[in-house]
Amino acid sequence: MWLQLGVRHDAAAAKAEAAGLTVIQDRCPKIEFGRLGGELSWFGVDSGIVSAKVRRAPKPPLKTEPDVQPGTETFGFETRSVHAGAAPDPVTGARITPIYQTASYVFDDADQAASLFNLHSFGHVYSRLSNPTVAVLEERVANLEGGRAGVAAASGHAGQFLTFFTLLEPGDEFIASRNLYGGSLTQFGLSFKKLGWTCHFVDPTDPENFRKALTAKTKGIFVELLANPGGIVVDLQAVAKIAHEAGIPLIVDNTLATPYLCRPIEWGADIVCHSTTKFLAGHGNSLGGVVVESGKFDWGQNDKFPSLTQPEPAYHGLTFYETFGDFGFTTKARAVALRDFGPALSPMNAFLSLTGIETLPLRMDRHIANAKAVAEFLDGHPKVEWVSYAGLKSSPFHDLAKKYLPKGPGAVFTFGLKGGYDAGLKVVERVRLFSHLANIGDTRSLILHPASTTHRQLTDEQRKAAGAGPEVVRLSVGIETAEDLIRDLDQALRD
Repeated sequence: MWLQLGVRHDAAAAKAEAAGLTVIQDRCPKIEFGRLGGELSWFGVDSGIVSAKVRRAPKPPLKTEPDVQPGTETFGFETRSVHAGAAPDPVTGARITPIYQTASYVFDDADQAASLFNLHSFGHVYSRLSNPTVAVLEERVANLEGGRAGVAAASGHAGQFLTFFTLLEPGDEFIASRNLYGGSLTQFGLSFKKLGWTCHFVDPTDPENFRKALTAKTKGIFVELLANPGGIVVDLQAVAKIAHEAGIPLIVDNTLATPYLCRPIEWGADIVCHSTTKFLAGHGNSLGGVVVESGKFDWGQNDKFPSLTQPEPAYHGLTFYETFGDFGFTTKARAVALRDFGPALSPMNAFLSLTGIETLPLRMDRHIANAKAVAEFLDGHPKVEWVSYAGLKSSPFHDLAKKYLPKGPGAVFTFGLKGGYDAGLKVVERVRLFSHLANIGDTRSLILHPASTTHRQLTDEQRKAAGAGPEVVRLSVGIETAEDLIRDLDQALRD
């Protein structure tokens, strides 16, 4: 039984399934054909297919049908980290996803070219819009997050820009946690103002602060599940409830947790952002960003999102939500924002990120074990005033971490030194094994003094509010031997 896009009849579906029929609801036949044939994956949509076989479009039944149809099986996270979105190259049989280092793609004929440019069919036109290597990364991250589709960008910041350009009109507003990466604070608070977008920052430790900041112009709420650098865990379920009651989406930066530790969509998030540069790629060798949509948000429930519900002049009046349904948001972000502003992810960086994701579960387990050992050492050190790590029972976010991050609250946290600003500078200059640099999520352990680097452009009050006061040192704990990391910090803390 097949019901077209936008149509559901659950009672009829139950009867059909009871009679042994396969039921498909709210799905366009053309889109479903593209999913099974692999075309949908070219636009970062999660096909749900995990297989070591070459993807081919549906065709008449074989004499011997497989026992299980592609896309109907359930696979574990570790399996999907390796296989989701990927398939052997249909021409050469190459098993590893190739690096398609090309700017553009040959059309079959004029009709096919017109169809691609009008978004009437799925396919590659120009690598600013889509690329086969990048598409595998988009689908893999969407799959791991439990989302419907993803769109990649040159960096996490570029992904945030694509998100808000797709959501907002000049004069619109959004609410964000004040505990964010310093670059996000300046992007939201300063650069976005030039585009006519206003961000209101609130303390995320009380979800009701988001409700109090709502206005008629508010079009979304943005949080980091695990705050960088403060170590704060946000109550996603409570904030999602507030957002949905207001008819707006919850956007969650899941960079520090990764989908291995938490999948925000399961707690009510509508859009999930990643800087793949960090733990997903995991080796400090490639920049990237991915935006994933849940496919569950009703963009037509009110008049707040004309970008998705009104005709788009650039595509002859096509309406993205009506046409593409549960992956309309990422399709609009790709077809307009990515096309017109051009922060495309390079195929090489996509390849490196894919390679990193294959070992994500293994690495995260080691990151967390090491972070816990280092945090416990610092918590008992006489030179340390405090440690902000939700894995410690003394943390005010310990219970939230157990709820949202049962495998562990990541490997990035901060601690405060009794000697203040000068003591922080001294420690980052004296370490020998930790690398003093502005990144996180590397296999190598990293250290930073935020007040003199990532949060330097902020006022003293803004730095303190963001958890980056003068005494604060941030660690990103790697996968080395824990005892070696502890010994390095111990010598750096000595007089």
